Amino acid sequence: MADRLTQLQDAVNSVSNFALLGSVFPFPELADQFCNAIGVLQQCGPPASFSNIQTAINKDQPANPTEEYAQLFAALIARTAKDIDVLIDSLPSEESTAALQAASLYKLEEENHEAATCLEDVVYRGDMLLEKIQSALADIAQSQLKTRSGTHSQSLPDS
Repeated sequence: MADRLTQLQDAVNSVSNFALLGSVFPFPELADQFCNAIGVLQQCGPPASFSNIQTAINKDQPANPTEEYAQLFAALIARTAKDIDVLIDSLPSEESTAALQAASLYKLEEENHEAATCLEDVVYRGDMLLEKIQSALADIAQSQLKTRSGTHSQSLPDS
């Protein structure tokens, strides 16, 4: 997973590509969205008349899918813009000093240590439970073997 700054750069790049179609694309994600939008518009645009020839493709297409695609791509662009806002809000502020960041990291390390201790305890209890289950299964298997061997020996005719 990329850090927040890299995610922010990727999101900004995607928006910039949408606006810079036709020039050098430093932001591939939004450029892809823009190219998809243009492709859909070309696909779903009203057909040009070629001596009134109708094709099977034109008959199967819905009457006005352009409106749906325009809404879809507008939603994609709006969502990307919202993602950018969230990423910007999650970046450390200018007021954040090295001491504040170190204190935050220390707190995160403590939480991580507590979670690791809890996980170790859960794993230990799971191992103990697994041993009990395996022991119980071994006892069941032994009793089944004894029962079968006892039944087998009783069913044999005496000579």
